[in-house]
Amino acid sequence: MNPTTRVVVESEPNTGAWNMAVDEAMLEAAVDRDECHLRFYRWKEATVSLGYFQKENEAKLDPLLAGLPVVKRLSGGGAILHEHEWTYSCSVPASHSLSKQPVALYEIVHQKIIQTLSEIGIVAKMRSQQQTPSAANHDTPQSQHVEPFLCFGRGDPRDILIDGKKVVGSAQRRRRGAILQHGSLLIKKSQYAPQFGGLTDLAKLRQVDDFVINQLVPAISELFEPSTRQDDCEAGIRQSAIELVKDRYSDTDWRAS
Repeated sequence: MNPTTRVVVESEPNTGAWNMAVDEAMLEAAVDRDECHLRFYRWKEATVSLGYFQKENEAKLDPLLAGLPVVKRLSGGGAILHEHEWTYSCSVPASHSLSKQPVALYEIVHQKIIQTLSEIGIVAKMRSQQQTPSAANHDTPQSQHVEPFLCFGRGDPRDILIDGKKVVGSAQRRRRGAILQHGSLLIKKSQYAPQFGGLTDLAKLRQVDDFVINQLVPAISELFEPSTRQDDCEAGIRQSAIELVKDRYSDTDWRAS
């Protein structure tokens, strides 16, 4: 039987360092204590999160991003400009059935998001369902192909698209059979990355917070039954996050330190 999942919906936005520290604390709890968490949160200010292998100076090359707060993620992939978005994260211990096929967890969560959007009349698909040519099929030799700095400029078969535009992308970190997966649901364009639209731009959805809290949270929670809803992370997660902010997430190059 799967362990009970603790579902947390953060009522207030937080800093990038705190958000990433809580996600890592959740992964630690999955590894060390067999705990499962599902968390939904927002960002206190526009923040760039770097993929695990990216460097802070890459963000400074874009004049729109230069000067914004920067935090490094535990997961890989491209950088994300977090501003008008809801982020979800789930930490799944090795004992949980959803951990047995890590790649499938992307599709399971993304299909649930697509289904929930369809219930309010919004058509969304995974990139693999779009039947459109990939950017990787251009004539540029693969050896010369350079991935865009920002994640939402990149393409993955499991991305969620509306009218061909990416609105949800996710990434993972795995540790001793446990999985941390987190992903961004764009609400609307940011002045710092105006090329990427969100639900209000592409689907004219106005009450996004209500949709997330009242429809999307319960829908994704169904994947993690049995579950229990909490207003905040428990004390152990918070204490671990405090220590991680101090020891790790205050440094944007902690991977190399």
